[in-house]
Amino acid sequence: MAGTVGIDVGGTFTDLYFSGSDGRPHQILKVPSTPHDPSVGLLNSLHAAGLRADELDAIIHGTTIATNAVIERRGARCALITTRGFRDLIELGRRDRPTMYGLEGAHEPLVPRDLRFEVDERMDYEGKVLTVLDEAGLMAVAQELKARGVESVVIAFMHAYANTDHEDRAREILAAFNPAWELVTATSVVREYYEFERTSTAVVQGFLQPLVARYAKNLADKLKGWGYEREVAIMQSNGGVAPLRQLGQRSAYIVRSGPAAGVTAAALIAAQSGFSHVITGDMGGTSFDVAVIINGKPEVAELTNLDFRIPLRLPMIDVHTIGAGGGSIAHLDRGGMLQVGPRSAGAVPGPVAYRRGGTEPTVTDANVVLGRINPESRMNGDGSTLDVEGARKAVADLGKKLGLGMEQTAEAILAVVNQRMAGRMRLMSIERGLDPRDFALVAFGGAGPLHGGALIREVGVSTMLVPQYPGVLCALGCAYADLRYDISQTVEKRLDAIDPKALAAIFAGQREQAQSQIRESQVPVDSVVLSHAADMAYAGQIHSLRVPVQPGMSQTELEQAFLETYRSQFGNTLKDIAVVLVNLRTVAVGTRSTAASARPPAAQSQATPKPVGRRPAHFHRWYDTPVYQRDDLLPGMTFDGPAIIEQKDTTTVVEPDMHVVVDSHSNLLVKVK
Repeated sequence: MAGTVGIDVGGTFTDLYFSGSDGRPHQILKVPSTPHDPSVGLLNSLHAAGLRADELDAIIHGTTIATNAVIERRGARCALITTRGFRDLIELGRRDRPTMYGLEGAHEPLVPRDLRFEVDERMDYEGKVLTVLDEAGLMAVAQELKARGVESVVIAFMHAYANTDHEDRAREILAAFNPAWELVTATSVVREYYEFERTSTAVVQGFLQPLVARYAKNLADKLKGWGYEREVAIMQSNGGVAPLRQLGQRSAYIVRSGPAAGVTAAALIAAQSGFSHVITGDMGGTSFDVAVIINGKPEVAELTNLDFRIPLRLPMIDVHTIGAGGGSIAHLDRGGMLQVGPRSAGAVPGPVAYRRGGTEPTVTDANVVLGRINPESRMNGDGSTLDVEGARKAVADLGKKLGLGMEQTAEAILAVVNQRMAGRMRLMSIERGLDPRDFALVAFGGAGPLHGGALIREVGVSTMLVPQYPGVLCALGCAYADLRYDISQTVEKRLDAIDPKALAAIFAGQREQAQSQIRESQVPVDSVVLSHAADMAYAGQIHSLRVPVQPGMSQTELEQAFLETYRSQFGNTLKDIAVVLVNLRTVAVGTRSTAASARPPAAQSQATPKPVGRRPAHFHRWYDTPVYQRDDLLPGMTFDGPAIIEQKDTTTVVEPDMHVVVDSHSNLLVKVK
């Protein structure tokens, strides 16, 4: 027996998806996360699934460890060495501020000022040495760093993207001085010319590297003790995977690990059902993640702000996150207004209904009060039913402060959290010039299908698509992801001053680097697909366009490719202005044999689905609502709301004026009538 396991460790639950390659049925489950040591929850999920190490071909893992470490500032004691005069670069940043109309705001850099040091050295923008590296001065800094007890050191020198010699030499000296340090050069993380963003990205890498390396070793040791000897892969923010043992050197690449897996799976499933334009809504226990898929491809951001003045310049699936999940706590602010989140009950103590010690009402508690979640469900992971009375009391106590009854308070909690999520969906669609009516919402996560119907009504999205396994879609995305490496390098020259042979040499070096990384990963792949692109702009423009190119293209061909891209984006081109080639990029994708292929459509059924029961559910008033089991809903079946659809990993709520169709791939398509 053999198969692949995808495991996504979230803030509240650890999700597992097993796909057997020998015809065994898919298996899904959720176990409580273990924030003190996420690897414990991962092992617990494998044990709960009854899987054996010798029957698994691969384990692919998504994690929030890097995200949480940055948000909570729980990374390493990290130092930064810069070119003299640039010590405060990461604190000065751009001319931005945390609030649009605020004149002041707090910024907590990942490296405090007393751990930022300068040395004499300087390259110009073409990579010519202006000031040689002061090695004696660097040794003096090293002595100070050792006395300060730092764990990692980041080296970020001016214009090192054009010539890495000084960064490489500084790393060599520091490694010889103290082999125990985790050393990061900015150019080894991102070789591009944006000095602030390049330094910030390297600092994120250095801040996370010791923590993530320890986590990787801890997880590998535990899996080895369990009997699993093969390579473990980790989900990256770009939608691909990399081997666990490379994680220490790629810690900045996993900041959005789990959410990226969910978006990747959503794109695949939506395409199977004929939807090329999609908004994804991943609502879990602590957060709500939104992304946009256009023409079947997730939108990728080259720059992501992890926090105020902490940009990360790496290719990442463009996911926007807010603190709105099932565990988000409802409370009154200083003005007496009802707020929901961003504070969350998390895995411990969790919602009141989970019987783990929670005392404050949450979104999950509001859904329990309104009858939308089965009170007999074992969502808390210990086998006990939900504490309905506890949830009712917590919601009612909040209602007394608002002057509302219990049901009205629960509905108000859902209205507030739905408005917050709808606002983020509008930001990702309407405010980017996209019409939500042209999109479907793929609702997933443990709480996504509970709220997706209200969201499509609020935002005006045409259809809600609920996948077959929505509660573990991020884990499914892990299981089916390909290997991926992104490589970039700044050129910053006008096209008429470029030697095509020099460009060909850069592309050749990038291809070799990418293929070498895939070989070193030891993750089995079927084939390697390489693609190339160039960032180009008119001379004087700050922002560039990504243009697909091929190695060996002439200057004229490169310019024509840029003009076509510019025209398609803006409707015209500019005359008599030179074109600048800013960056060259290579993406290497190693396709895996476990990658999902379109499932053949299932046989259609004209039968009317039969509910397994009924219970009162509140939609502005109480309805006697039919309850369906998801496994009983066959392709071709249709029915109207109100309805509640229950399955192992989530609950789907269909409001009274909505209609449901089960499509040929067993997805639920929900529309407002």
